[in-house]
Amino acid sequence: MITEKYSEDSIRTLDWKEHIRLRPGMYIGKLGDGASQDDGVYVLLKEVIDNSIDEYIMGFGKTIEISIDEKQITVRDYGRGVPLGKVVDVVSKINTGAKYDSKVFKKTVGLNGVGTKAVNALSSYFKIESIREGRSKVAEFEMGQLVNDDKEADTTGRGGTIISFVPDEVIFGKYRYIDEYIERLLWNYVYLNRGLTIIFNGRKYQSQNGLHDLLTHNINSPVCYPIIHLHEDDLEFAFTHSTSQYSEEYYSFVNGQHTTQGGTHQAAFRESLNKTIREFYKKDFDANDIKTSLIVALSIKVQEPVFESQTKTKLGSQYIEPGGQSIRNYINDILKRRLDNFLHMNPETAEALLRKIMQSERERKDMANIKKLAKERVKKANLHNKKLRDCRIHYNENHPQRLETTLFITEGDSASGSITKARDVNTQAVFSLKGKPLNSYGLTKKIVYENEEFNLLQAALNIEDSLEDLRYNNVVIATDADVDGMHIRLLLLTFFLQFFPDLVRNGHVYILQTPLFRVRNKQKTIYCYSEQERMDAMAELGAKPEITRFKGLGEISPDEFINFIGKSIRLDPVILRKEMGIADMLSFYMGKNTPERQTFIIDNLRVELDAVES
Repeated sequence: MITEKYSEDSIRTLDWKEHIRLRPGMYIGKLGDGASQDDGVYVLLKEVIDNSIDEYIMGFGKTIEISIDEKQITVRDYGRGVPLGKVVDVVSKINTGAKYDSKVFKKTVGLNGVGTKAVNALSSYFKIESIREGRSKVAEFEMGQLVNDDKEADTTGRGGTIISFVPDEVIFGKYRYIDEYIERLLWNYVYLNRGLTIIFNGRKYQSQNGLHDLLTHNINSPVCYPIIHLHEDDLEFAFTHSTSQYSEEYYSFVNGQHTTQGGTHQAAFRESLNKTIREFYKKDFDANDIKTSLIVALSIKVQEPVFESQTKTKLGSQYIEPGGQSIRNYINDILKRRLDNFLHMNPETAEALLRKIMQSERERKDMANIKKLAKERVKKANLHNKKLRDCRIHYNENHPQRLETTLFITEGDSASGSITKARDVNTQAVFSLKGKPLNSYGLTKKIVYENEEFNLLQAALNIEDSLEDLRYNNVVIATDADVDGMHIRLLLLTFFLQFFPDLVRNGHVYILQTPLFRVRNKQKTIYCYSEQERMDAMAELGAKPEITRFKGLGEISPDEFINFIGKSIRLDPVILRKEMGIADMLSFYMGKNTPERQTFIIDNLRVELDAVES
């Protein structure tokens, strides 16, 4: 029964910065500590860069300079600069900005007058300087509160806007920046804006061939035919089929915004592609045979786009512009005409595309009975609830906590039991492995359905047909920090890279870090993740503290596990780097080159030992 008195005193009115700091998820999605590419610290950076990109799109400023000095980020463009009389307002008054005027900013990303206000409110320090027509204006803030409002002054500096900020550790905790995530973001900007130069900590990013470069840069396996790259007006697309991956993969964008959850433009492209291919070859192909192994980069520009959330990951717009042509018809008209012409003019590519689709058709028919039996096993396993302890919210739902959804993949009943008892049942699920999984290197996808562990894991993730149906945003491998645990990690990563590489490529796979030691006395307990942390803890506590070495996850009680999978969770992202393709990497680590791999392990062990000794 509620006993608190409900009166006029219960009603509060928050100012703009208080509301953003109290409910940051409404403005930037999840918070996070920088381990995930969609964590808030990267969203803040993106919100600032988006304004500079919009200037470039409107024809002002071909270079953007970005630097990170410890925690402080600085973004400098050479656009028109913010009108000096509005410098304070545009970063501190909600629903204030120029992008409500579609005549000034057409087909841009930031539309709601929120972006830089959120950055300002969620930063311990924020500074904006505008240089415009030989005059400059500077304003500084702390947690959204104006602390310095300089008067306008003469300057000889080049025009543009300079923003510096430090994300607030009170909001984000002990966050970090991962260069690979920032570089991926910057590459996407230059792919979508040919002629733009971005300089990040001295490194230059440029693209001459747009989405063709994007696919070339991201595809790590042989392809069935040269990339088909077509561009007309506000639509650009490039695609090919991989020879070695099975799933469909999209890099889709709206006004430069990476729509990781797709939307109306992606659905329209998929529908139009299927229709065009069927009509060109005069055969009613199954849609699954067309999309198997398909890799697509897609970009469209829309006036006044409607996204399904402030983080703009899914397009909801139905029309290219208010009252204009539908996105569906627009994409269909261009794709059908341009792709049909291309295939007629490039018969070798057309023949290779046909061979790939027919190969997928044969494989699908061969797999039909195996899939049927596999699904029956999944239903039977679910009835007994042996493998999966599910959560209440899922990633493919429109829910505020969808980005927090996590599946922990554990080894053995004791570890899964501890995590199951300690987890947040709303967003955290647990999948328990039975021993070591099979080494799937070099095997065909048939093994995914024939092997019980892989079949049930695939079903739990819901990724058989498309990554769009993924049930959990974070797939976390939670194994013991011993030789067996490391081996299981490697076998699981081999499975994902072999059959579902886009799960890793799109930043969904992590390794859970749990403490190796507990060091405590009667006053304090310190959990240590390395030998160095253990030594530091012993020095801090002094006088012979009690030291416990956790040999496995099962030895950590549920009461303690809450500390390691809650707000203070430590996740190491699994990141694919361009230096080595997936096929080469799997061949090296999982192939039959045992002597070469043994030498690599010994050499790297020596490096680790030297680092510890020094």
